[in-house]
Amino acid sequence: MTAEIKKHDLGNHAMSGTVSAGYAAQLIRFAVARGADPRALLEGTGIREEDLEDPDHRIALSAYVALMAVGKELCGAPALALHLGAACDLRELSVVGLICYAAATMGDALRELNRYGRLVMEVEVDVSVAAERFEIVTRGGELWLVDRRTSPNDFPELTESTWSRFIAETARHFPEAAFAKAVHVTHPAPAHAAEYAELWKVPVTFGGDWNAISIDPSWLTIELHNPSRYAFGVLTRHADKLLEELASAKTARGRVESVLLPILHRGDVGMEPIAASLGVSRASLYRQLKEEGVTYEAVVDALRHRMAVYYLRGRKVSVNETAYLVGFSEPSAFSRAFKRWTGVRPRTVKGG
Repeated sequence: MTAEIKKHDLGNHAMSGTVSAGYAAQLIRFAVARGADPRALLEGTGIREEDLEDPDHRIALSAYVALMAVGKELCGAPALALHLGAACDLRELSVVGLICYAAATMGDALRELNRYGRLVMEVEVDVSVAAERFEIVTRGGELWLVDRRTSPNDFPELTESTWSRFIAETARHFPEAAFAKAVHVTHPAPAHAAEYAELWKVPVTFGGDWNAISIDPSWLTIELHNPSRYAFGVLTRHADKLLEELASAKTARGRVESVLLPILHRGDVGMEPIAASLGVSRASLYRQLKEEGVTYEAVVDALRHRMAVYYLRGRKVSVNETAYLVGFSEPSAFSRAFKRWTGVRPRTVKGG
């Protein structure tokens, strides 16, 4: 696939939202195992190798959509998403999978998936119908698991991978348990439609009015193998922190901090280039920050304070190295700033 085609794909999928780097990395590993070149996969998507190092890092959903298109082309596999969902364990993607498997039952795991699912993929939900992405409803005397995300046909590959994961993981971990009885999807039948029924082993209706799986009610009460209240507590605390960071990233301050972090060490972090990186004018960014009750200078200062404490408490870098990392050319100036922030010299924290 040429770079021009890949850029065209990215432009045609200007979708809002983000995905975790772990989710994107899983797609890359899956495509590479099927013959795709890893560098060719990233070319033109806007995703860099360093973006994938932390599984909790956020990547634009539009970039993930482009990555999926590139992967399908390079692998010569139109049904790539369908098989990706079936082959990969949710626990390998994110803390969300670990939380779900630490729950007591499938019903409990579904509730946690609704609570923390945005950490895996942040998508819009049709709130006029339901407040949560996945809902259990009754229709025609049958129980249905429904995906309420909006505009599902803009990216039907997500429907493919989502329902494949639900069906395949249940079959993999609970081979004797009843789950899916039929599946409805809103998108038209693709050329690889036969692979749906072959993989899911149930009747599939294309072009329906919802994305839903008819399920056996007993699925909700299946007891998971290794529920752990301790692990559940540890994992949910971590996930709650990530949710707070995700919410913060939607503020002007959060967006500024995300741009500042990789370049904080440069020292010269004027407002003008930061505003340009965010695609707004300096005056516009000034107004946005003012509405949040903060100035640009205060954001930079607070970020330097937070990162300095983080580096020093980690005890992996010296005071002088920390001064450089947060943008001070002179250790003495850093020491004065640190005392203003905390009331103590940086060496006190380093040695504590």
